[in-house]
Amino acid sequence: MNSSLRTSASGMIAQQRMIDVIANNLSNVNTTAFKRSRVSFEDLFYETVQGAKFTKESRGETVGPIQIGKGVRVAAVLRLEGQGNLEQTQRPLDAAIEGDGYFQVQRPDGTTAYTRDGNFTLSESGTLVTNGGYVLQPGITIPSDASQVAIAPNGVISATTPGSNSTVEVGRIELARFLNSNGLMAIGENLLVQTEASGEPVIGFAQDEGFGRLLPGALESSNVEVVQEMTDMIAAQRAYEINAKAIRAVEDMLQVTNDLIR
Repeated sequence: MNSSLRTSASGMIAQQRMIDVIANNLSNVNTTAFKRSRVSFEDLFYETVQGAKFTKESRGETVGPIQIGKGVRVAAVLRLEGQGNLEQTQRPLDAAIEGDGYFQVQRPDGTTAYTRDGNFTLSESGTLVTNGGYVLQPGITIPSDASQVAIAPNGVISATTPGSNSTVEVGRIELARFLNSNGLMAIGENLLVQTEASGEPVIGFAQDEGFGRLLPGALESSNVEVVQEMTDMIAAQRAYEINAKAIRAVEDMLQVTNDLIR
């Protein structure tokens, strides 16, 4: 019976982890370019009470082994990379990625992080940076006297200066993509970093083969679906309750055994 207690406890722990993931999804329902996560479970090892045996040796017929499972655990928490809705902001420095790709930004330690949050602004020197102050890579500086800035779907940034009717190209946004984007590790602030599981980044421009295009004056919203999350939460809550009831059933059986001893 102690085994039953541990098995049911593993189910409660697993469902608690699922609730934790759902809670994080719901809390980021309005986070720009946030990607919802899904929990994947796997069963634990099995106790073989009786191995496979012959039923009719003359004809070589057998029956399978008798096995009792020992619970469940979280196998993975997978990020679902589905495209979020594209919302117009009318800000000239905002850019959403429609399709595959990540913006590259430089962290304070010099390493590169990746994000789909295209809510850019200007630093005091005119450099394009994220809300957290991370510089967009490659570095692009807008002239201080620019009267108008535009981002093209292919990532080219152009500016118009006073007294001139023509625009001048000041830089082009590069994108990165990964063979296994689920291998990227989230570090907060809408940033992801490369890991061995993600592989090396492939660098290119928007609208190149394999890359998405940029939508200027727009941002990608979170791909969290509130109704789906609420449904999953109800299912996890019911599974948690039924595992708790199994523990109470084992406790009642142990109590009966104790009463017999008296």
